[in-house]
Amino acid sequence: MNFIDLFAGCGGLSEGFIKAGYEPVAHVEMSPDASNTLKTRIAYHYLSQKQKVNHYFDYLKLEISREELWKFIPQQLLSSVINKEITNKTIHDIFIEIDELNNRKKIDLIIGGPPCQAYSIVGRSRDAKRMKWDKRNFLFRFYAEFIEKYKPTYFIFENVLGLLTAGNRKYFDEMLNTFSELGYSVDWKILNAEDYGVLQKRRRVIIIGRKGKSKFTFPVIEEINNDWQIKKDLFYDLPFLNPGQELYVCKYTKSVNEYLKNTGIRNGFGYITQHITRNHNERDLEIYAIAINKWLKDKKRLNYSDLPKRLQTHSNKESFLDRYKVIDALGYSHTIVAHIAKDGHYYIFPDYEQVRSISVREAARIQSFSDDYFFEGGRTAAFRQIGNAVPPLMAKHIALAIKYL
Repeated sequence: MNFIDLFAGCGGLSEGFIKAGYEPVAHVEMSPDASNTLKTRIAYHYLSQKQKVNHYFDYLKLEISREELWKFIPQQLLSSVINKEITNKTIHDIFIEIDELNNRKKIDLIIGGPPCQAYSIVGRSRDAKRMKWDKRNFLFRFYAEFIEKYKPTYFIFENVLGLLTAGNRKYFDEMLNTFSELGYSVDWKILNAEDYGVLQKRRRVIIIGRKGKSKFTFPVIEEINNDWQIKKDLFYDLPFLNPGQELYVCKYTKSVNEYLKNTGIRNGFGYITQHITRNHNERDLEIYAIAINKWLKDKKRLNYSDLPKRLQTHSNKESFLDRYKVIDALGYSHTIVAHIAKDGHYYIFPDYEQVRSISVREAARIQSFSDDYFFEGGRTAAFRQIGNAVPPLMAKHIALAIKYL
């Protein structure tokens, strides 16, 4: 089945569909860094198919440049990543590029979800106008134009829970009505990433549409019940890391375990990349140590107003009091979001000995990205891409459910 990925980000949703056997025709993404990540991942899949994946691993080990890696890849494949913002001015040019790539073959599926900040409850709470005039509220209309042009058999639309309440639900209702007017039977559901093997509490609205007026019911998506622990099974083989330390390429400290093997997070590459974390000032490190002790000892979160006065620099004592939060080492991580790119306060590593925020690779693992998935653009760009992504493991389960309808 051929698919187009809109608002593709770094490719988390696409990765799940590729691993389920789908073929990408095009990815449309406005961020240059995320677009480069998509091209690098295309290089991985192409070289894996050609049994030349050693070239990709040479790149991860810093033995060849990105430009040298891309020389091994057909230009048409690299061109399938369309680095453009979808607007009224660009959409028809994007259609032309996709048609040239696809040679007008049938598009079976369209996947994707517009940027979620305008629908996000947190985003609305931080904006005086409640995101009312944010243009991102209406990006779904461009998504609908792609559906109207390519008439796929199915589409999958993903977004945050805030979509259900944004604008007193008017955006969500307009979406459903628009999809219906285009000739699709639609159903939706809230999915929890943790039900599909992702060690993270991440809830998302998934809308699925099928072409035709006959009633469509949201498919049963196979769930995975597990009792895996984050620290024990997800971080246990990663090297010790100090604040500000950057291990761009390093070896595992322990052999693979059941979780990492079965999920494909460790899939044969013998190295870890991008195990890098930000530096922290002495004040933040002191706060982190307090938060870690409180969580590991008492299973309680740090309340900002309970900090010693000398450590309090924010006058806001009414909201966002949990701005310092430790990753749960005995259950599921709280949701990874793009704000991790700005600071690590909300994602503190759960260890007395490693007082720091989590690394890029640790964030990627929480999102279920495999260790050979490389994020272009540097540390901040990598964190942003990871926080905005759909967990590939959850995406794969959605893809398999659609594949066998």
